[in-house]
Amino acid sequence: MSDWSKNSDGKLHKVFEFKNYRESFAFTSQVVMLAEKSNHHPSIILNYDKVEILLISHDVNAVTERDTKLAGLIDKIVNI
Repeated sequence: MSDWSKNSDGKLHKVFEFKNYRESFAFTSQVVMLAEKSNHHPSIILNYDKVEILLISHDVNAVTERDTKLAGLIDKIVNI
């Protein structure tokens, strides 16, 4: 789980950079599928060449093991 940090709201936060909108969208689609499988849904902001992801367990309003696990899975998508 590299380069993830907590933002001012206490959420795990990371920005992923890509060459273009198509790559950003493809990555976002993969994240959505992972989130559905995990039944854990991050906030995702899709821009032309960047995707920002924010993770927090809303039921406890804190970062939990579910968040760190999903962050690790998301990192694996980029490293494939």
